Amino acid sequence: MDVNRADLLGELARDAALERSDFLARAAEQLDRFLDANAARISEIGGLTLIDDDPDYLSVAPDRTFRSRTRYQDEATGEWISETEVIESAAELVELYNPSDIFAAFAEAAREAAGMGPEPTAADDLMNVAGISPDETVAPLGEDAYAAAADEWAATQPAAADDAESAAHRLYDIALTFQERSQIAEARILEQFEAMVAGLAVHLGDVIVIADDDERLTLTGAGRLVAEVVPEGPEREWRKLGTPEELVEFYDPTDVFGDVADAIAEAYPVVAPELDDEDDEAEDDEADKDR
Repeated sequence: MDVNRADLLGELARDAALERSDFLARAAEQLDRFLDANAARISEIGGLTLIDDDPDYLSVAPDRTFRSRTRYQDEATGEWISETEVIESAAELVELYNPSDIFAAFAEAAREAAGMGPEPTAADDLMNVAGISPDETVAPLGEDAYAAAADEWAATQPAAADDAESAAHRLYDIALTFQERSQIAEARILEQFEAMVAGLAVHLGDVIVIADDDERLTLTGAGRLVAEVVPEGPEREWRKLGTPEELVEFYDPTDVFGDVADAIAEAYPVVAPELDDEDDEAEDDEADKDR
């Protein structure tokens, strides 16, 4: 393979890894701020069950640590095994869950605890309080109108709640706000990645990142991430995702950057020789077992 092409691919893989690390660090900081701001409310409520969809389970305790439970079937015995893990930091949690999903889970759990209706309306209310129409678009890099509106709204709210129900209402509104801000931040991370790799991708052509029956993700030769997915639902029609804002509805940037690096390493093993060594070791171990 051309040496220059290998160098470009190596740089692209390294940039993807760096963007992933940077995104995780920012997401952890944002989640920490949310938890710190709501420490008293979470403690007063007594914690919340955020996800309870068998086999997935996630809860937050009054001390702001998390409990995650997974359930899997042992291939040897056929028995189902449940494992519970204590997650003590936001940095650990964002490695396991999409940050946007975490905030959405907080919002949903608070809504249910407060007995609120199924349709969230807090986002538009926050914008209206700050004097911003919900139809206005959020300015691109450098001007986060939504974050400013949320901060202004939050500054007018009481710092504490009188009881568990009012605390749940307050936590619900804040969780929706942070979910929106998380999605905006995720879209910006993708935009920054596209800008950084545009000069490299032009030399590589389209890189197929994911090609499954219900999703296709590509890094184009222009350095843009585009996808097609089949959303869940009765119609099951393909939907094109051509902007970062559309992509973050279905993809976690952490996974995207990792998948880009994996796709390049798989297509051009020379850029990640350490992975080849690991594969060789795994094959040797497997061969030893068969003897």
